[in-house]
Amino acid sequence: MLNFIARRIFQSIFVMLAVGFIAFAMFRYVGDPINNLVGQDTTLAQRAKLKQELGLNDPFFVQYARFIGNAVHGDFGVSYRQRVPVRQLIESRMPATLELSFASAIIALFLGIPMGIYTALKRRGVLSHSFMTISLIGISLPTFLTGILMILVFGVLLRWLPTFGRGEVVHFGWWSSGFFTESGWKSILMPAFTLALFQMTLIMRLVRAEMLEVMQTDFIKFARARGLPERIINFRHALKNTLVPVITITGLQLGSIIAFSIITETVFQWPGMGLLFIQSIGAVDIPVMAAYLLMIGFFFVVINLVVDLLYFAVDPRLRVQKS
Repeated sequence: MLNFIARRIFQSIFVMLAVGFIAFAMFRYVGDPINNLVGQDTTLAQRAKLKQELGLNDPFFVQYARFIGNAVHGDFGVSYRQRVPVRQLIESRMPATLELSFASAIIALFLGIPMGIYTALKRRGVLSHSFMTISLIGISLPTFLTGILMILVFGVLLRWLPTFGRGEVVHFGWWSSGFFTESGWKSILMPAFTLALFQMTLIMRLVRAEMLEVMQTDFIKFARARGLPERIINFRHALKNTLVPVITITGLQLGSIIAFSIITETVFQWPGMGLLFIQSIGAVDIPVMAAYLLMIGFFFVVINLVVDLLYFAVDPRLRVQKS
């Protein structure tokens, strides 16, 4: 087990180096950040001096090595647009993104898995057909359209929920949370459900398909022949064997929630890292853009490591093979 963890961590380091290289190389030639830092009256000598101070005249690999070395210590440089450390910007925006992603993941899991189990066990029920219709809508509609429709219905027509922003937050040191205020709860409902709708329908369909396949296997038939109650067969035997592929997809989708919250944050003007990334693209703020992709890559690596460890807890066959 320890060897497996050490090997996965070693592989993750190479993945992060590759992600950092791609991110830095991709944004290195997007545009000239000097144009966004100086005015029209700036002379060529002043532009050259500023470029030298920022290290933009150094060779590419020198800049990349400096970026990775500083990132290991949590230093992502200074934002070209806001003139403040990128770490400070990320720390101020990360609580909002993680809070939105956490709420979306809870909605997707606690609704998607029960809906998938119900539609597998009660395939001909009216409620099952309703769930399948909802899943079809959730997969078909793009995220930005879902968000706009929710704003129109619940924010403009019914006036139940705020249409933008995060509401009031409570600060715990550098961390902030809207879960402790009424306006914070109201503000997070629409963006969280918008972000969770696609993930919820995907998890529901996956659980349903895997559950139907497991229910046709021989060991389920033998369990019925032994006279075991349906509740034990469905939830102790069938559901447990359904969870291995579900854990894989769910883990990847949790990473996708964080990575693709950009659209939801833009629609609802949610003050998270995704909105910061969109604003940085317009200003060619290379340190912020590279740091954002590096953080997203780190989240994916950690989530994949946790998913691999959960395999051992869920599927005993993997433990036997490893031993």
